[in-house]
Amino acid sequence: MVTHRKKLLWRHPAGRWYVRKYMNGKMAYLGRIKAEEGTAEFDRQYWEIVSGKKAAAKTSWGALIEAMKETDKWSNFSPRYRKDLERVFEYLKEKVGHADVACLTQADIYDAMEKNRDRIRFANYIPTAISMLSKLAIRKRWRKDNPAIDIEPLKVPKARQKPHLPWEDWAVEKMRSEGEAIPLLIFEIGVGSVQRPGDWVDFQWGDYDGDTLKLRQNKTDKPLQLPCTAALKAALDRAKAELAFAPHPSRHILTRSDGSAMDYHAMARVMVRERKRLGLMDFDQHALRYRGVMELAWAGCTDDEIASFSGHTSKAMIIKYAGEARQIMRARQAAAKRK
Repeated sequence: MVTHRKKLLWRHPAGRWYVRKYMNGKMAYLGRIKAEEGTAEFDRQYWEIVSGKKAAAKTSWGALIEAMKETDKWSNFSPRYRKDLERVFEYLKEKVGHADVACLTQADIYDAMEKNRDRIRFANYIPTAISMLSKLAIRKRWRKDNPAIDIEPLKVPKARQKPHLPWEDWAVEKMRSEGEAIPLLIFEIGVGSVQRPGDWVDFQWGDYDGDTLKLRQNKTDKPLQLPCTAALKAALDRAKAELAFAPHPSRHILTRSDGSAMDYHAMARVMVRERKRLGLMDFDQHALRYRGVMELAWAGCTDDEIASFSGHTSKAMIIKYAGEARQIMRARQAAAKRK
C-alpha cells in the first residue's frame, strides 16, 4: 500500500489514521481507520469511508454464519441450542457482519461481553458462538486461530443471584385449590413431567397417550417416556375434554386464547400473573422441576431413578433437592416416633 496516494488520508500526531476533506470551507472528518497500516483491511476501510459504501468481505462474519448453518453440525443441534446461538449470530451480523473474520481479537470479544453485561446469559454465549464459528473459519483458512479460547465468562453479581425455592406444600395446595385453568395446567405439567420450562411448551396432544407423555429434551436431545402422575393426568384429561373437538395430534397442549402455540415467554407471563394473584411470587416456574424431584425422592426413588425421569445429565441438582426432600421425610418420621 502507498498511503500518500490516498489524498484524503491524514495521520494524527498520536498515530491514528483518519479520512478527512474540506467541505463548505471547513475540515470535515469522514471517519477513522482502525486497521493496521499497510494491511488490506486498512485499504478496505479507507475506500469504504471515501465511497460511503460498506462492502462485505468475502470472508466476513455474515458469510461464515451462513456457512455454519449449512453444516451437518448445525442441523444436529437441538432446536433450543440453535435458538440460543441464533440470537448471538444476529447480534454478530449487526455489529461485525461485513467485517473480515480475521480481524476479530480476544479484546473485541471481551468488549462485546461487557457491553451486554445487563444480560449475562447472552453475554456468555458470545464467546461460545464465536469459538464455534472460528473453528469453521480455521478449516476454511479464513483465520489461523480461535480468539475465543480461554475467554472467562461473566459472573452473575451476588445481588442478582436468587436461588429457586422448591414449592412448599402450602404453596402447592394453594395453586391446586385456587389456581385458574391454564396456570394450573402449566403447574401440573411442570411438577408432573419434572422437565425444564422450555420443554413444557413443546408438548403436543400426540405426545400424550392417556397415561404417558413423551418428549425429546431441547437441551440434551434425550428422548424420554414419562408416566403421568394422577394430578397431571387429571389436568390433561380435563383440558382435553374442555376442547370443542378432539385435538389434532400436532396441536400444542399449551396454547393462547386464539389456539396458537404458547411460547416460553407467553407461558412465563401467565405464571407471573397467577403467582402474583395468589401471593406465590417466592416460588417461580423453574422451581416446579425441583418440586418434582423432591416428590420422587419422597416416593423412595434413588438418584438414578430420578435421573431416568428428569433427564438430568448431572446429578448435582438431584442430590441437592432430593437430599433436602429426604431430610424432610426423615425429620417427619423422627417427629412421629417422638410422639
